[in-house]
Amino acid sequence: MTTSQRQGTLDWSLQPPYLHADYKSTVKRAPRQPLIPLAHSLAELTGPVYGHEHIRPLDNDLTRNAAVNGAAIGERIIVTGRVLDKRGNPVRNSLLEIWQANACGRYIHKGDQHDAPLDPNFTGAGRVLTDHNGEYCFTSIKPGAYPWKNHANAWRPAHIHFSVFGDNFLQRLVTQMYFPGDPLLPLDPIYNSVPSEKGRQRLIAAYDHTVTQPLWALGYRFDIVLAGSFQTPFE
Repeated sequence: MTTSQRQGTLDWSLQPPYLHADYKSTVKRAPRQPLIPLAHSLAELTGPVYGHEHIRPLDNDLTRNAAVNGAAIGERIIVTGRVLDKRGNPVRNSLLEIWQANACGRYIHKGDQHDAPLDPNFTGAGRVLTDHNGEYCFTSIKPGAYPWKNHANAWRPAHIHFSVFGDNFLQRLVTQMYFPGDPLLPLDPIYNSVPSEKGRQRLIAAYDHTVTQPLWALGYRFDIVLAGSFQTPFE
């Protein structure tokens, strides 16, 4: 996101600070001086933009969009919700991208050396455009927890990364969605970098039995609010 978005529209009683000592990597990468807002130039405001031609039919189905010789392995889930502005109005035609670990808690990335199997039929990446009501829907596999080296015996709770784009590349917000009842949440410094319990609860998806499909997948609802009193915490 842009500097002006971080300083001008976010509620810092809900948003994680740049520096959160328990999240070790922020100690080195957090800015030491106040950020300087930069005005957008004409080139930045006029493109590139996103359109329906960039979205393929299976881009929002992570169980099938990378299938080579079979189905993705793991517990199938459906994640749906709405992207809303500060007044509760739908944000239409917004590009959402997600990425996540597989069911065993591993990413397809050379930097991930976790001793867990990769799934040849699952890349963990998807995208979709919000519709007229600001709604989106993904079908995926519930990600597994995985170890990381932030502190002793550190494990990240199951989560899905969400990226929300505006009209151009400079308008981007990133957040993480967690699952209800995860015992690792109280131990996770990234989740707990959000300063208020109210803000942390907005990162947890709600189980939705109306979204659940019989004999197929459990359903979860996760709304993303870009600003205002019900704002979602962003990274």
